[in-house]
Amino acid sequence: MTGRPTGDDLVVMLAALASPLRLRIVAKLAGGRDYVSHLAREIGVSRPLLHMHLQRLEAAGLITGSFELSEDGKAMKYYEVTDFDLRLTAAALVEAAKTLTRSDPEKGPAGKEHS
Repeated sequence: MTGRPTGDDLVVMLAALASPLRLRIVAKLAGGRDYVSHLAREIGVSRPLLHMHLQRLEAAGLITGSFELSEDGKAMKYYEVTDFDLRLTAAALVEAAKTLTRSDPEKGPAGKEHS
């Protein structure tokens, strides 16, 4: 994501990065793209748990995933960090706050939390 994120986008991005595990995932992927099984082994978590965190990071626009075929024809999903640049300053937060459309962008219309 280039340019300044909206207030809603910023809340979602910061919430995604607020997890130590998701922060470690982004840090690993900043070193280069990786596929799910290898990334799970590197970080030391199960693939289902990793998938849950990858989905949250991808929904926040911090990473992106794509399928590729291995040499033996197996579909493998690779993830990589997107081109985002977050600079948190008081002035940036003031501008982001002006664009908030909901009191809590992490909650849906009925107050239910997004995953």
